[in-house]
Amino acid sequence: MPPDVSPLQAAASPPLGFQLTSCSRAALSRGLCKMHVFLSPTVGHGQSEGDRMVVSDFHVFIRDSLQHIDLMKKDHPGLPILILGHSMGGAISILTASERPSDFSGMLLISPLVVASPEVATPIKVRAHVNLKSPLSPCQMESYTSDPLVYHGGMKVSFVIQLMNAITRIERALPKLTLPILVLHGSSDKLCDIKGSYLLMETVQSQDKTLKVYEEAYHALHKELPEVTTSVFTEILTWVSQKVSAAGETSQT
Repeated sequence: MPPDVSPLQAAASPPLGFQLTSCSRAALSRGLCKMHVFLSPTVGHGQSEGDRMVVSDFHVFIRDSLQHIDLMKKDHPGLPILILGHSMGGAISILTASERPSDFSGMLLISPLVVASPEVATPIKVRAHVNLKSPLSPCQMESYTSDPLVYHGGMKVSFVIQLMNAITRIERALPKLTLPILVLHGSSDKLCDIKGSYLLMETVQSQDKTLKVYEEAYHALHKELPEVTTSVFTEILTWVSQKVSAAGETSQT
C-alpha cells in the first residue's frame, strides 16, 4: 500500500479472470489504491501456483477467495468489504458473495461470466476476438501478447466443464443475492455475453442494483478507448466511495 494513504476505508478483494493477471490489472489497481485494494489471484493463473487453466473443482476459487478475505478481516477488523470481479472473476465473486453474503457491503462486476457464450466455443474464436476486435494500440497489443503471465492457449475441456458447473451454480445463487451491486459491461463483449448481466439484473433481489452498458465496447473495459476507461474508473470509484460511506454510517448507528 502507498505510504501516504489515510486510515483504511475499505477492503476490496478482486478475483482475477481468465487471461487476466494482477499485472494487467495495474491500471485498475492504481485507480483504486486510495481504497486499499487486496488482490486475490486465482490458482493456475498469473503468478499463482498450479498448472495453467487446470482446477479440480471451481469451488477451489471460492474457497481461496474466502480464505483471503478472512486474512484481511483479521488484519483489518471492522472494515466494510466490497468484492470486485472481472470476467471469470465475476463468476467467482457471485459465488463467493452468495456463500457468505453477510461479509460483503457490495459487489462490483465488470464483464462478468454469468451465462455461457457461443463465441468461446473454440480457442480460435477467443483469439480472433482478442486480435481482431480490440481497441488496443499496436504497442498495447504487443505488451498483451508477450506477457508471460497471460495464458494464450485455448481453454481445456476439463476447465470448460468446471465453468459450466459454475454457471449452473450461479443460476441457483442469483435469486438469493440482496447486496448492493454495480455491473459494467460492453455491448460488443464476445467473451462474456452481456445477456448474463441482463439476467443478473432481472434475477437478483437487491434493491440497490445498477447496470451500465458501454455501447460498442468489448470485454476488457479497463483497456478500452480512453473515454471508456475514464468513465469506467469514475463509475467504480464513485460507487465504492458511496458504499464505503453507507457502510460506515450503518456501523455507527
